Amino acid sequence: MQIDSDISPEVQQAKMRFSIVGNAPALIAAVSRAIKVAPIDLSVLVTGESGVGKEFFPKIIHAYSSRKHARYIAVNCGAIPEGTIDSELFGHEKGAFTGAISARKGYFEEADGGTIFLDEVGELPLTTQARLLRVLENGEFIKVGSSTVQRTNVRIVAATNVDMLQAVAEGKFREDLYYRLSTVQIQVPPLRSRGNDIVLLARKFAADFAERYRTPAIIIGDDARRALLHYAWPGNVRQLKNVIEQAALFQAGSEATSDDIQRYLPSDTTGFAPAVSVAHEHSYAQEREILFNMIFRMQREIDALRSQLSEREPATHETSLIGMPRSLVAVNRAHESRLPAPIDVDVSEVTSDIPAEFSSDTVDEHSMTLEDTERETIRRVLDKHSGRRKAAAKELNISERTLYRKIKEYNLE
Repeated sequence: MQIDSDISPEVQQAKMRFSIVGNAPALIAAVSRAIKVAPIDLSVLVTGESGVGKEFFPKIIHAYSSRKHARYIAVNCGAIPEGTIDSELFGHEKGAFTGAISARKGYFEEADGGTIFLDEVGELPLTTQARLLRVLENGEFIKVGSSTVQRTNVRIVAATNVDMLQAVAEGKFREDLYYRLSTVQIQVPPLRSRGNDIVLLARKFAADFAERYRTPAIIIGDDARRALLHYAWPGNVRQLKNVIEQAALFQAGSEATSDDIQRYLPSDTTGFAPAVSVAHEHSYAQEREILFNMIFRMQREIDALRSQLSEREPATHETSLIGMPRSLVAVNRAHESRLPAPIDVDVSEVTSDIPAEFSSDTVDEHSMTLEDTERETIRRVLDKHSGRRKAAAKELNISERTLYRKIKEYNLE
Protein backbone atom coordinates (compact mmCIF):
# COMPACT_ATOMS: atom_id res chain seq x y z
CA MET A 1 0.00 0.00 0.00
CA GLN A 2 1.19 3.44 -0.91
CA ILE A 3 1.81 5.66 2.11
CA ASP A 4 1.30 9.39 2.46
CA SER A 5 5.02 10.20 2.15
CA ASP A 6 4.98 8.72 -1.36
CA ILE A 7 2.22 11.08 -2.51
CA SER A 8 3.10 14.43 -4.07
CA PRO A 9 2.17 17.60 -2.13
CA GLU A 10 -0.15 18.66 -4.95
CA VAL A 11 -2.12 15.41 -4.74
CA GLN A 12 -2.20 15.66 -0.95
CA GLN A 13 -3.57 19.17 -1.21
CA ALA A 14 -6.28 18.05 -3.66
CA LYS A 15 -7.26 15.18 -1.36
CA MET A 16 -7.62 17.52 1.60
CA ARG A 17 -9.49 20.16 -0.39
CA PHE A 18 -12.07 17.73 -1.77
CA SER A 19 -12.19 15.38 1.26
CA ILE A 20 -10.87 12.41 -0.68
CA VAL A 21 -9.99 9.58 1.72
CA GLY A 22 -7.57 6.82 0.78
CA ASN A 23 -4.03 6.03 -0.33
CA ALA A 24 -4.62 3.20 -2.80
CA PRO A 25 -2.21 3.54 -5.75
CA ALA A 26 -5.03 3.44 -8.33
CA LEU A 27 -6.88 6.24 -6.54
CA ILE A 28 -3.75 8.39 -6.23
CA ALA A 29 -3.03 7.81 -9.93
CA ALA A 30 -6.55 8.99 -10.85
CA VAL A 31 -6.22 12.17 -8.73
CA SER A 32 -2.78 12.88 -10.19
CA ARG A 33 -4.11 12.38 -13.73
CA ALA A 34 -6.96 14.84 -13.08
CA ILE A 35 -4.53 17.49 -11.80
CA LYS A 36 -2.22 17.06 -14.81
CA VAL A 37 -4.99 17.34 -17.42
CA ALA A 38 -6.73 20.27 -15.69
CA PRO A 39 -4.67 23.13 -17.26
CA ILE A 40 -5.02 21.64 -20.77
CA ASP A 41 -8.46 22.42 -22.21
CA LEU A 42 -9.35 18.90 -23.34
CA SER A 43 -12.53 16.88 -22.89
CA VAL A 44 -12.26 14.25 -20.16
CA LEU A 45 -14.25 11.05 -19.62
CA VAL A 46 -14.31 9.69 -16.06
CA THR A 47 -15.21 6.00 -15.89
CA GLY A 48 -15.87 3.63 -13.04
CA GLU A 49 -18.58 1.65 -11.30
CA SER A 50 -21.57 3.31 -9.71
CA GLY A 51 -20.79 4.71 -6.26
CA VAL A 52 -16.99 4.99 -6.57
CA GLY A 53 -16.95 8.81 -6.33
CA LYS A 54 -16.56 9.89 -9.95
CA GLU A 55 -18.13 13.28 -9.12
CA PHE A 56 -14.97 14.46 -7.31
CA PHE A 57 -12.78 14.43 -10.42
CA PRO A 58 -14.62 17.05 -12.55
CA LYS A 59 -14.40 19.37 -9.52
CA ILE A 60 -10.63 18.79 -9.31
CA ILE A 61 -10.25 19.46 -13.05
CA HIS A 62 -12.29 22.67 -12.84
CA ALA A 63 -10.50 23.91 -9.70
CA TYR A 64 -7.02 23.41 -11.21
CA SER A 65 -7.89 24.86 -14.63
CA SER A 66 -7.89 28.41 -15.99
CA ARG A 67 -11.71 28.29 -15.84
CA LYS A 68 -11.79 28.02 -12.05
CA HIS A 69 -13.31 31.50 -11.61
CA ALA A 70 -16.14 30.79 -14.09
CA ARG A 71 -19.23 28.66 -13.51
CA TYR A 72 -19.19 24.93 -12.83
CA ILE A 73 -22.47 23.14 -13.58
CA ALA A 74 -23.11 19.46 -12.88
CA VAL A 75 -25.88 17.77 -14.86
CA ASN A 76 -27.24 14.28 -14.16
CA CYS A 77 -28.22 13.18 -17.65
CA GLY A 78 -29.92 10.04 -16.38
CA ALA A 79 -32.30 12.03 -14.16
CA ILE A 80 -33.73 14.29 -16.89
CA PRO A 81 -36.65 12.95 -19.00
CA GLU A 82 -35.85 12.37 -22.65
CA GLY A 83 -38.48 14.89 -23.75
CA THR A 84 -36.89 17.78 -21.86
CA ILE A 85 -33.16 16.99 -21.94
CA ASP A 86 -32.52 19.16 -25.05
CA SER A 87 -34.29 22.09 -23.44
CA GLU A 88 -32.32 21.66 -20.21
CA LEU A 89 -28.96 21.52 -21.97
CA PHE A 90 -29.46 23.99 -24.84
CA GLY A 91 -32.43 26.13 -23.77
CA HIS A 92 -35.67 26.88 -25.63
CA GLU A 93 -37.62 29.77 -27.13
CA LYS A 94 -41.02 30.93 -25.99
CA GLY A 95 -43.73 28.72 -27.45
CA ALA A 96 -41.29 26.03 -28.55
CA PHE A 97 -43.53 23.42 -26.91
CA THR A 98 -46.53 23.19 -24.62
CA GLY A 99 -45.67 24.91 -21.35
CA ALA A 100 -42.83 27.01 -22.80
CA ILE A 101 -44.37 30.32 -21.68
CA SER A 102 -41.05 32.14 -21.88
CA ALA A 103 -37.58 31.73 -23.34
CA ARG A 104 -35.06 29.88 -21.20
CA LYS A 105 -31.29 29.62 -21.21
CA GLY A 106 -29.78 26.14 -21.22
CA TYR A 107 -26.81 24.89 -19.23
CA PHE A 108 -24.39 25.39 -22.11
CA GLU A 109 -25.33 29.06 -22.33
CA GLU A 110 -25.24 29.53 -18.54
CA ALA A 111 -21.82 27.89 -18.21
CA ASP A 112 -20.18 29.89 -21.01
CA GLY A 113 -16.50 30.20 -20.10
CA GLY A 114 -16.74 27.53 -17.43
CA THR A 115 -17.07 23.76 -17.07
CA ILE A 116 -20.03 21.42 -17.51
CA PHE A 117 -19.99 18.01 -15.86
CA LEU A 118 -22.27 15.54 -17.67
CA ASP A 119 -22.84 12.67 -15.26
CA GLU A 120 -24.26 9.41 -16.65
CA VAL A 121 -23.54 10.64 -20.17
CA GLY A 122 -24.20 7.15 -21.50
CA GLU A 123 -27.93 7.73 -20.83
CA LEU A 124 -28.24 10.56 -23.37
CA PRO A 125 -30.70 9.97 -26.27
CA LEU A 126 -29.15 9.69 -29.72
CA THR A 127 -30.74 12.96 -30.87
CA THR A 128 -29.17 14.80 -27.93
CA GLN A 129 -25.85 13.11 -28.63
CA ALA A 130 -25.86 14.69 -32.10
CA ARG A 131 -26.41 18.15 -30.59
CA LEU A 132 -23.64 17.55 -28.03
CA LEU A 133 -21.22 16.47 -30.75
CA ARG A 134 -21.75 19.80 -32.52
CA VAL A 135 -20.87 21.68 -29.33
CA LEU A 136 -17.69 19.64 -28.94
CA GLU A 137 -16.66 20.12 -32.57
CA ASN A 138 -17.21 23.87 -33.02
CA GLY A 139 -18.87 25.24 -29.88
CA GLU A 140 -22.21 25.78 -31.62
CA PHE A 141 -25.74 24.93 -30.50
CA ILE A 142 -29.34 25.86 -31.35
CA LYS A 143 -32.08 26.36 -28.79
CA VAL A 144 -35.20 24.23 -29.05
CA GLY A 145 -37.70 26.08 -31.25
CA SER A 146 -35.06 28.43 -32.67
CA SER A 147 -33.17 28.63 -35.95
CA THR A 148 -30.42 30.89 -34.65
CA VAL A 149 -26.99 29.35 -34.11
CA GLN A 150 -25.38 30.36 -30.83
CA ARG A 151 -21.84 29.83 -29.63
CA THR A 152 -20.51 28.79 -26.25
CA ASN A 153 -17.06 28.25 -24.79
CA VAL A 154 -17.33 25.44 -22.27
CA ARG A 155 -15.17 22.57 -21.18
CA ILE A 156 -16.99 19.25 -20.97
CA VAL A 157 -16.12 16.61 -18.41
CA ALA A 158 -18.32 13.51 -18.66
CA ALA A 159 -18.70 10.45 -16.47
CA THR A 160 -20.31 7.05 -16.92
CA ASN A 161 -20.51 3.61 -15.37
CA VAL A 162 -21.51 2.13 -18.73
CA ASP A 163 -19.12 0.13 -20.90
CA MET A 164 -18.97 2.74 -23.64
CA LEU A 165 -17.33 0.54 -26.25
CA GLN A 166 -20.11 -1.99 -25.80
CA ALA A 167 -22.71 0.78 -26.02
CA VAL A 168 -21.09 1.93 -29.28
CA ALA A 169 -21.12 -1.64 -30.62
CA GLU A 170 -24.82 -1.98 -29.74
CA GLY A 171 -25.68 1.32 -31.46
CA LYS A 172 -26.70 3.04 -28.21
CA PHE A 173 -23.92 5.63 -28.29
CA ARG A 174 -22.34 7.49 -31.18
CA GLU A 175 -18.79 6.39 -31.88
CA ASP A 176 -17.66 9.86 -32.99
CA LEU A 177 -19.04 11.38 -29.79
CA TYR A 178 -17.33 8.75 -27.67
CA TYR A 179 -13.92 9.62 -29.11
CA ARG A 180 -14.61 13.35 -28.74
CA LEU A 181 -15.55 12.95 -25.07
CA SER A 182 -12.74 10.56 -24.18
CA THR A 183 -9.76 12.60 -25.35
CA VAL A 184 -8.42 11.87 -21.87
CA GLN A 185 -9.82 9.07 -19.70
CA ILE A 186 -9.64 8.75 -15.92
CA GLN A 187 -10.48 5.37 -14.41
CA VAL A 188 -11.72 5.48 -10.80
CA PRO A 189 -11.01 2.15 -9.03
CA PRO A 190 -13.79 0.14 -7.33
CA LEU A 191 -13.77 0.09 -3.53
CA ARG A 192 -13.02 -3.66 -3.34
CA SER A 193 -9.60 -3.08 -4.95
CA ARG A 194 -8.56 -0.26 -2.61
CA GLY A 195 -7.47 -2.42 0.35
CA ASN A 196 -7.21 -0.59 3.68
CA ASP A 197 -8.93 2.48 2.20
CA ILE A 198 -12.16 0.64 3.10
CA VAL A 199 -11.32 0.86 6.82
CA LEU A 200 -10.21 4.52 6.54
CA LEU A 201 -13.49 5.43 4.85
CA ALA A 202 -15.51 3.45 7.39
CA ARG A 203 -13.89 5.29 10.29
CA LYS A 204 -14.49 8.65 8.60
CA PHE A 205 -18.16 7.88 7.98
CA ALA A 206 -18.58 6.72 11.59
CA ALA A 207 -16.92 9.89 12.94
CA ASP A 208 -18.95 12.14 10.61
CA PHE A 209 -22.19 10.48 11.71
CA ALA A 210 -21.35 10.85 15.41
CA GLU A 211 -20.45 14.52 14.94
CA ARG A 212 -23.49 15.36 12.82
CA TYR A 213 -26.08 13.70 15.07
CA ARG A 214 -24.18 14.06 18.37
CA THR A 215 -24.21 10.34 19.13
CA PRO A 216 -21.48 8.22 20.77
CA ALA A 217 -19.07 7.04 18.09
CA ILE A 218 -18.75 3.35 17.26
CA ILE A 219 -15.40 1.58 17.41
CA ILE A 220 -14.36 -0.48 14.40
CA GLY A 221 -12.40 -3.33 15.94
CA ASP A 222 -10.32 -6.05 14.31
CA ASP A 223 -13.34 -8.33 13.84
CA ALA A 224 -15.33 -5.67 11.99
CA ARG A 225 -12.22 -4.63 10.08
CA ARG A 226 -11.80 -8.15 8.69
CA ALA A 227 -15.45 -8.21 7.66
CA LEU A 228 -15.14 -4.87 5.88
CA LEU A 229 -12.00 -5.92 4.02
CA HIS A 230 -13.44 -9.24 2.86
CA TYR A 231 -16.75 -8.00 1.44
CA ALA A 232 -16.99 -7.27 -2.30
CA TRP A 233 -18.89 -3.94 -1.91
CA PRO A 234 -20.84 -4.01 -5.20
CA GLY A 235 -22.29 -0.59 -4.28
CA ASN A 236 -18.80 0.77 -3.58
CA VAL A 237 -18.32 3.85 -1.35
CA ARG A 238 -22.04 4.68 -1.41
CA GLN A 239 -22.92 1.24 -0.01
CA LEU A 240 -20.14 1.39 2.60
CA LYS A 241 -21.45 4.72 3.87
CA ASN A 242 -24.97 3.29 4.11
CA VAL A 243 -23.78 0.28 6.14
CA ILE A 244 -21.57 2.30 8.49
CA GLU A 245 -24.28 4.87 9.18
CA GLN A 246 -26.72 2.10 10.12
CA ALA A 247 -24.14 0.54 12.41
CA ALA A 248 -23.31 3.97 13.87
CA LEU A 249 -26.98 4.45 14.73
CA PHE A 250 -27.85 1.07 16.22
CA GLN A 251 -24.46 0.22 17.76
CA ALA A 252 -23.68 3.75 18.97
CA GLY A 253 -21.00 3.81 21.64
CA SER A 254 -20.03 0.17 21.27
CA GLU A 255 -17.47 -1.81 19.27
CA ALA A 256 -18.83 -3.00 15.94
CA THR A 257 -18.35 -6.72 15.21
CA SER A 258 -18.37 -8.82 12.07
CA ASP A 259 -21.97 -9.80 12.85
CA ASP A 260 -22.93 -6.12 13.06
CA ILE A 261 -21.48 -5.48 9.60
CA GLN A 262 -23.20 -8.50 8.07
CA ARG A 263 -26.52 -7.45 9.59
CA TYR A 264 -26.68 -4.42 7.32
CA LEU A 265 -25.61 -6.15 4.13
CA PRO A 266 -28.27 -7.20 1.56
CA SER A 267 -30.17 -10.32 2.64
CA ASP A 268 -29.47 -12.01 -0.71
CA THR A 269 -25.71 -11.50 -0.51
CA THR A 270 -23.60 -14.62 -0.82
CA GLY A 271 -21.42 -13.42 2.02
CA PHE A 272 -17.90 -12.15 1.98
CA ALA A 273 -15.39 -12.00 -0.84
CA PRO A 274 -11.71 -11.11 -0.59
CA ALA A 275 -11.22 -7.42 -1.31
CA VAL A 276 -8.09 -8.19 -3.32
CA SER A 277 -8.11 -11.57 -4.95
CA VAL A 278 -4.85 -13.50 -5.13
CA ALA A 279 -4.35 -15.99 -7.91
CA HIS A 280 -3.35 -19.46 -6.77
CA GLU A 281 -1.68 -22.09 -8.86
CA HIS A 282 -4.06 -24.92 -9.73
CA SER A 283 -3.25 -27.96 -7.62
CA TYR A 284 -4.69 -31.40 -8.46
CA ALA A 285 -3.20 -32.75 -5.24
CA GLN A 286 -5.40 -30.36 -3.26
CA GLU A 287 -8.43 -31.41 -5.28
CA ARG A 288 -7.71 -35.06 -4.55
CA GLU A 289 -7.39 -34.28 -0.85
CA ILE A 290 -10.92 -32.86 -0.78
CA LEU A 291 -12.23 -35.73 -2.88
CA PHE A 292 -10.78 -38.32 -0.51
CA ASN A 293 -12.27 -36.50 2.45
CA MET A 294 -15.66 -36.77 0.77
CA ILE A 295 -15.16 -40.46 -0.01
CA PHE A 296 -14.31 -41.34 3.59
CA ARG A 297 -17.20 -39.30 4.88
CA MET A 298 -19.60 -41.12 2.55
CA GLN A 299 -18.11 -44.45 3.64
CA ARG A 300 -18.72 -43.65 7.30
CA GLU A 301 -22.31 -42.68 6.56
CA ILE A 302 -22.83 -45.97 4.69
CA ASP A 303 -21.36 -47.92 7.61
CA ALA A 304 -23.70 -46.14 10.01
CA LEU A 305 -26.70 -47.01 7.85
CA ARG A 306 -25.58 -50.64 7.63
CA SER A 307 -25.25 -50.75 11.41
CA GLN A 308 -28.78 -49.42 11.82
CA LEU A 309 -30.20 -51.89 9.30
CA SER A 310 -28.41 -54.83 10.91
CA GLU A 311 -30.19 -54.12 14.18
CA ARG A 312 -33.56 -54.54 12.51
CA GLU A 313 -35.25 -57.87 11.75
CA PRO A 314 -33.89 -59.17 8.44
CA ALA A 315 -36.36 -59.48 5.62
CA THR A 316 -35.90 -60.45 1.97
CA HIS A 317 -37.21 -58.40 -0.87
CA GLU A 318 -39.90 -60.99 -1.62
CA THR A 319 -41.13 -61.18 1.98
CA SER A 320 -41.35 -57.41 2.08
CA LEU A 321 -44.00 -57.63 -0.61
CA ILE A 322 -46.20 -60.04 1.38
CA GLY A 323 -49.53 -58.50 2.18
CA MET A 324 -49.20 -55.95 -0.63
CA PRO A 325 -52.04 -55.96 -3.20
CA ARG A 326 -51.14 -57.68 -6.48
CA SER A 327 -51.54 -54.43 -8.39
CA LEU A 328 -48.95 -52.68 -6.20
CA VAL A 329 -46.58 -55.64 -6.47
CA ALA A 330 -46.82 -55.45 -10.24
CA VAL A 331 -46.18 -51.68 -10.22
CA ASN A 332 -43.17 -52.11 -7.91
CA ARG A 333 -41.59 -54.79 -10.12
CA ALA A 334 -42.28 -52.78 -13.27
CA HIS A 335 -40.50 -49.80 -11.67
CA GLU A 336 -37.50 -51.99 -10.79
CA SER A 337 -37.28 -53.22 -14.37
CA ARG A 338 -36.69 -49.63 -15.54
CA LEU A 339 -33.88 -48.91 -13.10
CA PRO A 340 -30.34 -48.84 -14.58
CA ALA A 341 -28.17 -51.85 -13.94
CA PRO A 342 -25.80 -51.48 -10.97
CA ILE A 343 -22.31 -50.29 -11.81
CA ASP A 344 -19.44 -52.47 -10.69
CA VAL A 345 -16.65 -50.21 -9.40
CA ASP A 346 -13.19 -51.50 -8.60
CA VAL A 347 -12.44 -49.53 -5.42
CA SER A 348 -8.76 -50.34 -5.69
CA GLU A 349 -8.55 -48.26 -8.88
CA VAL A 350 -10.06 -45.23 -7.12
CA THR A 351 -7.99 -45.49 -3.97
CA SER A 352 -4.67 -46.42 -5.55
CA ASP A 353 -3.64 -42.76 -5.56
CA ILE A 354 -4.79 -41.93 -2.04
CA PRO A 355 -2.09 -40.07 -0.12
CA ALA A 356 -0.52 -41.82 2.87
CA GLU A 357 -2.28 -39.58 5.38
CA PHE A 358 -5.64 -40.93 4.18
CA SER A 359 -4.72 -44.61 4.10
CA SER A 360 -6.64 -47.19 6.17
CA ASP A 361 -3.63 -47.45 8.49
CA THR A 362 -3.89 -43.80 9.52
CA VAL A 363 -7.65 -43.19 9.38
CA ASP A 364 -9.89 -45.09 11.76
CA GLU A 365 -13.28 -44.86 10.07
CA HIS A 366 -15.22 -45.91 13.18
CA SER A 367 -13.36 -43.77 15.70
CA MET A 368 -14.49 -40.44 14.19
CA THR A 369 -18.05 -39.12 14.27
CA LEU A 370 -19.60 -37.23 11.38
CA GLU A 371 -19.08 -34.02 13.37
CA ASP A 372 -15.38 -34.85 13.76
CA THR A 373 -15.09 -35.43 10.03
CA GLU A 374 -16.90 -32.21 9.21
CA ARG A 375 -14.74 -30.23 11.62
CA GLU A 376 -11.54 -31.72 10.17
CA THR A 377 -12.66 -31.11 6.57
CA ILE A 378 -13.50 -27.46 7.28
CA ARG A 379 -10.19 -27.00 9.10
CA ARG A 380 -8.20 -28.44 6.18
CA VAL A 381 -10.00 -26.29 3.58
CA LEU A 382 -9.57 -23.13 5.67
CA ASP A 383 -5.85 -23.91 6.08
CA LYS A 384 -5.58 -24.51 2.36
CA HIS A 385 -7.04 -21.08 1.56
CA SER A 386 -5.20 -19.26 4.38
CA GLY A 387 -8.45 -18.56 6.22
CA ARG A 388 -10.23 -16.91 3.27
CA ARG A 389 -13.82 -17.85 3.93
CA LYS A 390 -15.33 -17.23 0.53
CA ALA A 391 -12.85 -19.49 -1.22
CA ALA A 392 -13.32 -22.17 1.46
CA ALA A 393 -17.12 -21.93 1.27
CA LYS A 394 -17.02 -22.20 -2.50
CA GLU A 395 -14.87 -25.33 -2.35
CA LEU A 396 -17.09 -26.88 0.33
CA ASN A 397 -20.17 -25.93 -1.75
CA ILE A 398 -21.86 -24.12 1.15
CA SER A 399 -22.77 -20.48 1.74
CA GLU A 400 -20.34 -18.38 3.73
CA ARG A 401 -23.01 -17.74 6.35
CA THR A 402 -23.19 -21.50 6.93
CA LEU A 403 -19.39 -21.71 7.02
CA TYR A 404 -19.25 -18.82 9.51
CA ARG A 405 -21.75 -20.64 11.75
CA LYS A 406 -19.77 -23.89 11.51
CA ILE A 407 -16.54 -22.07 12.41
CA LYS A 408 -18.22 -20.69 15.52
CA GLU A 409 -19.76 -24.09 16.34
CA TYR A 410 -16.47 -25.99 16.03
CA ASN A 411 -14.35 -23.20 17.57
CA LEU A 412 -12.16 -22.89 14.45
CA GLU A 413 -11.58 -19.12 14.71
